[in-house]
Amino acid sequence: MQPRFVGRLSLADAVTVSNGALGFLAISVATTNPEMAARLVLLAAVADGLDGVLARHVGSSSAGPYLDSLADVASFAVAPAMLVVSMVRQTWAFDSLRVGIALLGGALFVGMAIVRLGLYTAYDTDDDVTEGVPTTLASVILAAGVLAGFTEPLVLVALTFVLAGLMVSTITYPDLLARDALIMGVVHSLAVLVPNLQGRAFPYALLTLALAYLVLSPHFYWRTTDRAPMGTTEGKRS
Repeated sequence: MQPRFVGRLSLADAVTVSNGALGFLAISVATTNPEMAARLVLLAAVADGLDGVLARHVGSSSAGPYLDSLADVASFAVAPAMLVVSMVRQTWAFDSLRVGIALLGGALFVGMAIVRLGLYTAYDTDDDVTEGVPTTLASVILAAGVLAGFTEPLVLVALTFVLAGLMVSTITYPDLLARDALIMGVVHSLAVLVPNLQGRAFPYALLTLALAYLVLSPHFYWRTTDRAPMGTTEGKRS
């Protein structure tokens, strides 16, 4: 007897499922190998972008948007929160108050990411803009920061709280144009494959690009309506 999904899911959906599986792997290794966990989160983000490309060019199933949000909960909500908590425990293991604050920040991050993903699936999937910081962007900032060597617990915890709030803000973020998404994807992939090359140049570059998009794109990102966007907010399927 064949599994229920045979004949119902597309190639894009298979990539989406792999995104969620990578999130689980990141969670599993976060306590023992935070750098590997960060790389897995970034790899999941690559898969998240790829499934959107495949959905637009090859097609997707009606289950695709729901699978996408479910996978993102593992990869871009729980995994980055666990990564931050693990980094905090390495330094503040015997300070129950500080660890407790980190756990609170992680729980808030997960909760706001779930809310943001639900609102996105309900209201934003057909638009080329979205309200609130994309969960993918928030997780990339945290993971790239760890790979770039910014592992000060206080900074990570503060950033977790800030990003949790920004994910449910009403700030409007545009999708990247295909040209810019390609550049971002190349840097992203190199940060995963060779994070230590040239003094961690690619994690630094990815973090810089992600922060620039976070701060500048709501007001200064240029786009025109006659050029197709490359959905980068939660693997947009349009």
